[in-house]
Amino acid sequence: MAAPPESASSGRELIARLRDASPGRYAVIRRVTLVGAGVDLVLALAKVGGGLAAQSQSLIADGVHSVSDLVTDLLVLLAAKLARGKPDADHPYGHERIETAATVALGMVLILIGAGIAFDSFRRLFHPEELQTPAWWAMAIAAVSVAFKEAVYHYTMRAARRFRSRLLEANAWHARSDAASSLVVIVGVGGALLGLGYLDAVAAVIVSWMIGRMGYRLARRSVEELIDTGLEPEQVEAIRAALMEVGGVRDLHMLRTRQMGPKSLVDVHVLLDDPKLSVSEGHQISETARAELIRKFRDVEDVTVHIDPEDDEDVTPGRHLGLRREIEARLRAAWAGVPEAEAIRRITLHYLGGRIEVEVELPLDVALGRDDAPEPIRRRFEQAVSNDPDVSEVRVLFG
Repeated sequence: MAAPPESASSGRELIARLRDASPGRYAVIRRVTLVGAGVDLVLALAKVGGGLAAQSQSLIADGVHSVSDLVTDLLVLLAAKLARGKPDADHPYGHERIETAATVALGMVLILIGAGIAFDSFRRLFHPEELQTPAWWAMAIAAVSVAFKEAVYHYTMRAARRFRSRLLEANAWHARSDAASSLVVIVGVGGALLGLGYLDAVAAVIVSWMIGRMGYRLARRSVEELIDTGLEPEQVEAIRAALMEVGGVRDLHMLRTRQMGPKSLVDVHVLLDDPKLSVSEGHQISETARAELIRKFRDVEDVTVHIDPEDDEDVTPGRHLGLRREIEARLRAAWAGVPEAEAIRRITLHYLGGRIEVEVELPLDVALGRDDAPEPIRRRFEQAVSNDPDVSEVRVLFG
């Protein structure tokens, strides 16, 4: 017996594999963040101690910045640990948005850091008497800081891109903001030694704008995720094209997407080529569509496919119609005077165009022995419900 095609396999196995990878994801985030925290601790001590010894206020301030990096490292570790929790009754989609909320916080921290640097720089521009002449080796400490923090930035950013973690990305940019502030120290100390103390403040203003802009971008993207903003239009169109390639799909509408941490979720209504397919065949098409999206798109982890026999994007045409119990009771009451109604095997209802098409299945022997039997029987069933406004058609089948 041939194995089922990959595209028809259930997407649940793929989802399970993605979720099984979450412990490895957390381990990498933890390792990367701890490495960055170790560097931050050493640099914070070196900058504050060196700044006091070299009488460099900018180096001391840069050391305080490194201390703030330690705080955000702890936030990243806590958020990443909480976000790896498996789905539960209260959080059926998982806990990945804890990372998103933490990224908003980190973005705000970057904005505040940028604003603080800018404020201090403008203040010193208008109070040049506060400028001091530090020792030259303060530049060496700042240069070492730039090298280490830039290395931490690239190390963290590689992991962020690999695991699609905006939280790590924000922390990487926080590391780069520390490297940038150390560059300001170099410019400031160098300028002070050359008698151009104002260069420190001018460079700091430029760097503060860069830091604040990156913090705003990270916070905005994460807030958009929290309010269920859809994926990029190019991604949505690619998902639409993939769904249209699934056999049996004629069209689709109400394609909705959203992001939850590193994973994307998709909801879609699919119109079938044949609106009268069986429930099981419609389900098979929906499962195939679901598995295809998960297979083709790395970020897509779950897909909800709603099968539509007709377009109900604006309004459901048959919303006013009753369900089977009510409709079948009405039909059988109307067919009480039809002799063949006692032999009915199955009644199939098709809700289409705001009305109901009825299929009645009778045993073949009901029509045997009479050449013209099928037509009179069909007419009796049709005439019996001709006054029912909800019934558009009656078909009698023999088998």
